[in-house]
Amino acid sequence: MSLIKSISGIRGTIGGKVNDNLTPLDVVKFASAFGTWLQNTQNKKNLTLVIGRDARISGEMVSSLVTATLQGLGINVVDLGLSTTPTVEIMVPELKADGGIILTASHNPKQWNALKLLNGKGEFITGEDGAKVLALAESEDFDYAEVDDLGKYETRDDAFDIHIQQILDLPMVDVEAIKAKKFKIVLDAVNSTGGIAIPMLLDKLGCETVKLYCEPNGQFPHNPEPLKEHLGDICELVKKENADLGIVVDPDVDRLALIDEKGEMFGEEYTLVAVADYLLKHKKGAAISNLSSSRALRDVANSHDSEYFASAVGEVNVVNLMKEKNAVIGGEGNGGIIYPDLHYGRDSLVGAALFLTHLAKENKTVSELRVGYPSYFMGKKKIELTPEINVDEILSKMEKEYQNEQVSTIDGVKIDFENNWVHLRKSNTEPIIRIYTEAYTQEEADKLGDDIIAKIKSLI
Repeated sequence: MSLIKSISGIRGTIGGKVNDNLTPLDVVKFASAFGTWLQNTQNKKNLTLVIGRDARISGEMVSSLVTATLQGLGINVVDLGLSTTPTVEIMVPELKADGGIILTASHNPKQWNALKLLNGKGEFITGEDGAKVLALAESEDFDYAEVDDLGKYETRDDAFDIHIQQILDLPMVDVEAIKAKKFKIVLDAVNSTGGIAIPMLLDKLGCETVKLYCEPNGQFPHNPEPLKEHLGDICELVKKENADLGIVVDPDVDRLALIDEKGEMFGEEYTLVAVADYLLKHKKGAAISNLSSSRALRDVANSHDSEYFASAVGEVNVVNLMKEKNAVIGGEGNGGIIYPDLHYGRDSLVGAALFLTHLAKENKTVSELRVGYPSYFMGKKKIELTPEINVDEILSKMEKEYQNEQVSTIDGVKIDFENNWVHLRKSNTEPIIRIYTEAYTQEEADKLGDDIIAKIKSLI
């Protein structure tokens, strides 16, 4: 069962059977449902949607299906072609469009693709709205346009320029300070659209870019999730090139991982920590991450007399809490930076620009910067789900098992022990239970994960 319908959108593997995988019929059905839902809520027929895609092999095919379907509903389409998730998010309000669709399965392998759905603010639709779109898809209650009312189609090739200029115009991005450092940076863009967008940004910042896997052909040279075990090549190349740092992005460029000048991982959790450190130094206020993110952000916020709050996992949840608390900075510990002064979406480009400003102003190497932060180590494990596993039952048993500890059930089950924590939750995007742990050493974090997996298996 590789078709996953969730508030994050519709995600599945290409090929196979209708309703089991992401087939052309499924793409048409869900594009029809989203377009129809927008028409119903906006109460007008003449809508405009922005679409863009990552470099996946199936991207062009899926994009053609989505475009034709929207036009068939009488909706105008502005097609950005090869783009990034944050760029599409920026362009929706920029073009005063009514919504957007990003065609990307984010960090999933190449056989996957997805439709991610945006409202008129260029933000992900809410869970409540997502449920309505799913219900429409099930009912297939669509009303397509007459021949004289078909939607118009246009392309734009200036979206990256607009996105990058908005970043350069931010007061907290110090272009001159970065230029003065003449940073040499190795970039691994996993052969997707980061290979176009990030070098354009770095060029404007006066950096020298050494490109690794920057051909946007969708042939991912390694697992596209930017985790340590997948990034041996860039770690070696940073050392070989005597570069100042390495930048890694996922296929749709909303996650940012960093490599220090010694070829060591900065730690994807610490991308957000470093950016928050820089911003909160200049403006006190709330920092937000999700329950699966490092305690280090809390520590850094507290060091700047600022508050820290944790949301349920999922970008929509982080954004909602950021708005509620009027946060200065937020994001997810997977390298997702959300900077509200630009837009409410995870954005590797603005994350890179803010990090490089911080690095330039601190006048330190990346490894020296990292040493200044509280040292925690995370473990990320998972259990593959089979149809006979009842996730809710397992989580309920785990909550009961650890009832004497500090337990949160906002999202799955998070158990806070004195010196470490574990967070168990069902993934929105894959048929797995995610198991996140954090402790003072990597060994301790990994052991806690293994112990919890053993405990879960004993309960199944």
